[in-house]
Amino acid sequence: MQKVLIAMSGGVDSSVAAHILKQQNYDCIGAMMKLYASDSDTAPSTNNRGCCSIEDAEDARAVATALGIPFFVFNFTDSFDEQVTTRFIRAYAQGRTPNPCIDCNRYMKFEKLLQRATELEASHIATGHYAQVQETQNGRHLLKRSADASKDQTYVLYAMTQPQLARTLFPLGGLTKGEVREIAANLHFATATKRDSQDICFAPDGDYAGFIARHTGQTEPPGDFISPSGQVLGRHNGISRYTIGQRKGLGLYGPTPQFVSAIDPKTNTVTVGPSEDLFSDKITAHDINLIPIDKLDGPLNVQAKIRYSHHPTPAKLWQTGPDELYIELETPQRAITPGQAVVLYDGDIVVGGGTIVPAF
Repeated sequence: MQKVLIAMSGGVDSSVAAHILKQQNYDCIGAMMKLYASDSDTAPSTNNRGCCSIEDAEDARAVATALGIPFFVFNFTDSFDEQVTTRFIRAYAQGRTPNPCIDCNRYMKFEKLLQRATELEASHIATGHYAQVQETQNGRHLLKRSADASKDQTYVLYAMTQPQLARTLFPLGGLTKGEVREIAANLHFATATKRDSQDICFAPDGDYAGFIARHTGQTEPPGDFISPSGQVLGRHNGISRYTIGQRKGLGLYGPTPQFVSAIDPKTNTVTVGPSEDLFSDKITAHDINLIPIDKLDGPLNVQAKIRYSHHPTPAKLWQTGPDELYIELETPQRAITPGQAVVLYDGDIVVGGGTIVPAF
């Protein structure tokens, strides 16, 4: 019997994932990853929408008990601070808009959890992600979209390596969210009607600048809003408060709407302009990962996804260096944002992706 370590967050998806694996006769171990100290550790609140809270741990433990499997809480707070929080803060200081969920998957769930699985002599780990893994005839593993396109999470999983894919199970890949909730309801899981976490877990209020200030103990210096020609239009309150495409909260008034089109940490300026300035058909990405192949030898027609909620658009892909991808989009897209990931697909198969870098 194969042993599997299941990441259980206290939500409905991981609860049902554990149930499915138990039904498939795996030797299951449930585990919550304690990643940071949430406010509800000291003041429980039903409004908490992050993760890692006392309530979440209790919900996950209750499901594990109902399934008759052992349950552990692993403390990875130091690693999370180093690999996720610090990268998040550094990205904003560089004028970029990061996606910490990708870093959490890359450096925590599919690195630290796999290490712990090895220590426990488990052959696999499992999560409640909506994605699928397929092994090819030559032994390579592919990452594929889930059956429920509206819940597909392959965008945040593009950085998975071959060793990680070979040891990861996604039990929900062939199910819809509705089916998952129905299974949980039939099993009378307390998580059956629990809302999904939708915000960045360590800053669920969405005040990222406030989080950075509290975490670093430093206040960002104000700077200038400038036009594309360099004309000073006003003062901003620190570059971490802005992202490409932003219109609200600028405090600028004029005859036409103004949108953030560039952020330059070297000059501490935020460039604003008309909506048409936000469109581009070219992307360069670094910190890349390719899944079906080790290296791309020539151009490839793909579909490119520039943010989690973005509908993929046809594009042509080149690998222009050991750690660089260049993408030309068939149709210019709005607000291509440095720090976000561009993920490339060939139909349902994830080709790979990387982190978008500034054009200048």
